Amino acid sequence: MPIKNKQEVELSIESTAFGALGVARVEGMAVFVEGAVPGDRVMARVVKKKKSWARARTLEVLSPSPDRVEPPCPYSGWCGGCKWQFLSYPRQVEYKASQVKENLEHLGGLSGFTVLPPIPAPEIWGYRNKMEFTCTCRRWLLPHELGEGGPSMDFALGLHVPGTFDKVLDIDACLLQPDDANHILARCKELILESGLPGYGLRHHEGFWRFVVIRRSVAEDNYLVNFITAWEERDLLTRMAEQLMADCPRLAGVVCNVSAKKSSVAIGDYEIPLAGSPFLTDSIGSRQYRVSANSFFQTNTLQAEKLYSVVSDFAGLSGSERVLDLYSGTGTIPIWLSEDAKEVVGVELVESAVTDAVRNCVDNGVENCRFILGDILEVLPALNFSPDVLILDPPRSGMHPKVVQTINELGAPRVVCVSCNPATCARDLGLMDETYRLVRIQPVDMFPHTHHVEMVALLEKR
Repeated sequence: MPIKNKQEVELSIESTAFGALGVARVEGMAVFVEGAVPGDRVMARVVKKKKSWARARTLEVLSPSPDRVEPPCPYSGWCGGCKWQFLSYPRQVEYKASQVKENLEHLGGLSGFTVLPPIPAPEIWGYRNKMEFTCTCRRWLLPHELGEGGPSMDFALGLHVPGTFDKVLDIDACLLQPDDANHILARCKELILESGLPGYGLRHHEGFWRFVVIRRSVAEDNYLVNFITAWEERDLLTRMAEQLMADCPRLAGVVCNVSAKKSSVAIGDYEIPLAGSPFLTDSIGSRQYRVSANSFFQTNTLQAEKLYSVVSDFAGLSGSERVLDLYSGTGTIPIWLSEDAKEVVGVELVESAVTDAVRNCVDNGVENCRFILGDILEVLPALNFSPDVLILDPPRSGMHPKVVQTINELGAPRVVCVSCNPATCARDLGLMDETYRLVRIQPVDMFPHTHHVEMVALLEKR
């Protein structure tokens, strides 16, 4: 009997799909199930029904998979930060690699390539060097918090319920960041509550406190706090920053970004230094990088070194090659490759990132890298640069089809593509298939307990 929307149904989970979803089949129809993994037998409620597939949410695990483990986090199952805490880590890595292969084959129409064994993370807890916490005037209560005597609903500093923009869980500690960062988070919350100023309303766009961002330098084991607020309160913020610095020994500095924009992005219109240093210094390999409040930097520092080592291996540089890096960001990959290349040229659209890249080259004594500010479609035709190796590291949304066409016309002999989204990467590599042959893929797990996976692809010109 065909399943119906809102129906409760017993399902046996056979496989996984991207997004940390279990997959069951009912009369040939694929049912994608939240909160389930292969080997589970679950009771689930259908929440969306289409012609050829359905989506369901686990209500009860009737018979658990042997790969299930007890999540150590009290917010597991409610917070959108890491959905796979209940799955053993070796299985997480295995499923991520299989999803990479499946996306490339089914979405990209690609074949004949090798997927190398995935590289697991050396640390699966406390590995993030940056966390963003939303501050709002309305708290989303967990089931055990409902009823008389529950906590106040008029404040939360924490993380979003998945799939929502206005439901925020008040978080005491996040296991993806180190203990020192959680101590800083707790003190920030106390000082915000003592300030008497309201959290920001995500629906009505009123209120002062918007975000607290905590960054860590792994190399120096110190921290930077960034308050994002809706307007200036310089005297109050300065007093809070000085108190934070006194209470948290590992805190190197505090800044404030002021943003009047309605969009929920933890970046300000301008920045105010409040106490200590306005930036951190971190390392990837032997290279050092200045990391300010709004800088892009790989969120898993230890795994970033392994990721860049794969990029270097796939690039196969001998010292004579000219390298072009599109989406070059703050220059981390160009600087990493500079020792083994004749010349590296980076193209980047964000002006502040180019400024950071130039400064990072100076700080590391790198003289064979240069960076061009501008849109790829405008820069490449006028560049007059024929690379031996092309590096791609596009955003999660992937590349515009016109950019892919321009890359095909450029015709570099070897292309190394870094991606954090197997689906958009599969789409882009599929568009390159007539010009380039996909040789091999290296999955790298940068984000334990989430469904996200980084991957590096090597392509050779046909």
